[in-house]
Amino acid sequence: MSTSSGTATGEGLRRDAGIIGLLFASTTSMIGSGWLFGALHASKIAGPLSVWSWVLGAVIIMLIALCFAELASLFPRSGALVHMSHASHGEGLGRVWGWMLFLSYVAVPAVEAESIVTYANNLYPHLVGSGGVLTATGFVACAVLVGLLALLNLLAIRWLLTVNNTITWWKIAVPLLTAIVLIVAGAHQVGPLWTGGASVWTAAPNSYDPNGLFLALPAAGIVFSFLGFRTAIDLGGESANPGRNIPLAVIGAVLLSAVVYILLQIGFLKSIKPQDIANGWGKLNFPGVKGPFAGLAMVLGFGWLATLLYIDAAISPAGTGLIYVTGGSRILFANGEMKAGPRVLTKLNSGQVPWVSVAVMWVVGVSFLLPFPAWQKMVDYISDITALTYGLGPIVLLILRRDHPDLQRPFRLLAASVLAPIAFICCDLIILWSGFATVSWMFAIVLIIFVLYLAYFYLTAREPGANFGWDHMWWLGAWFGGMWIISALGGHDLGGYGVLGFWPAVAVTAVWSLVVIELAKRSSLPSEETGRILAQIERTM
Repeated sequence: MSTSSGTATGEGLRRDAGIIGLLFASTTSMIGSGWLFGALHASKIAGPLSVWSWVLGAVIIMLIALCFAELASLFPRSGALVHMSHASHGEGLGRVWGWMLFLSYVAVPAVEAESIVTYANNLYPHLVGSGGVLTATGFVACAVLVGLLALLNLLAIRWLLTVNNTITWWKIAVPLLTAIVLIVAGAHQVGPLWTGGASVWTAAPNSYDPNGLFLALPAAGIVFSFLGFRTAIDLGGESANPGRNIPLAVIGAVLLSAVVYILLQIGFLKSIKPQDIANGWGKLNFPGVKGPFAGLAMVLGFGWLATLLYIDAAISPAGTGLIYVTGGSRILFANGEMKAGPRVLTKLNSGQVPWVSVAVMWVVGVSFLLPFPAWQKMVDYISDITALTYGLGPIVLLILRRDHPDLQRPFRLLAASVLAPIAFICCDLIILWSGFATVSWMFAIVLIIFVLYLAYFYLTAREPGANFGWDHMWWLGAWFGGMWIISALGGHDLGGYGVLGFWPAVAVTAVWSLVVIELAKRSSLPSEETGRILAQIERTM
């Protein structure tokens, strides 16, 4: 099997990523700004049930990750998420999906920069204004930070992953240390760990909605915090043994991150006091709340920990932003390979890095700061668009199991016929729980990118209409339109018009998801065509 991924220059990406490099690439993508703010926002929405929000989030993401673990071993190429959709529904959907994946990646370095600037505002005011919105100075600071991450990405992959491995050790150690210190120091709270302590459990019991356990998943950044497992998949073409390394890295990263996040939420709940929620969980407040963990450390008298946390507030988000520029540039690289965009996107520098794609990640990423100038605003969008793009994974898995059951699978998901549909339903539920306003914004952005791609396809590339692939992607319109309507009909806690209550909306979403799966399977390529594409991908690896 060739080690070349195939580029315009005839050279391939280097295969220097081992199991530790891939594991840490995914882990550092997951432990970023989410740990700095997620516990606070989850507590405001779900109160002491927020611990269970993190548990549920980990279970949902693990279901999705297991689907992708099998698929990644079949598509061990950089930008593999693009090639998966190509194999099941043809070039048309593969190209459209590639740009949707780009939309889910490109905003992450910017939101990580927002996190750094927001924490820095506690020490250097005037970077962030009221409501956590960036000032003009804060915007420039974020743009410079994203630019630095792009420059670091011009390093050869082995050097990039070496830098990332060093950062990841720090990013695991500091959150774990913080969780342990807060749990021990919060001994004034009595009661079992999973309730956060009896005094907090009983304080302001009517100030949070039990459904907040689910609503917190997108709104508090819980889903966002777990999304980085896909980075190991994106770097699959740069691993010498992808069939083994990718599944192990994906599953290991989700488990490791889940432990860290759940312990942090427990530590957070055990450190706050009943008087901090005197006005209800939604108005949880204590000194230094804008930098929540550093603020708690100061309240508890751990100045050294607060200093460490302010340092980590730069390192953790920067590490995540760094690796997302890497993953997003590989998605653009794959788009260039598939002729979904200009061939220049596959252009490599002397370190075999797609430098034009890296530059595009910087320019477009900075532009996302304009419509989403605050951390939580950007997190809502990223959670939604990523859940949408992840939804295709379980569908592709089901189609390949049906059409090519004897295909050699280095990793095989047990009970896939049951777990894959559940994973798809979970993707749609994340979209539902994010609220009608966010859903509307997301589908508006998707519509814009689709129109732009149509213009490129017909006017710039001058492709014939028959090559677009309408026959195999019409079901996307039904899926997206159905989810928008269900979200609009949802209850007031979902931002909808109140026609459906919370649980009826959940039930309708589950049923609609099963219908969409059937539509997608009926619209897939013939088995012979899928086999031809799989063979073609195999030849180019």
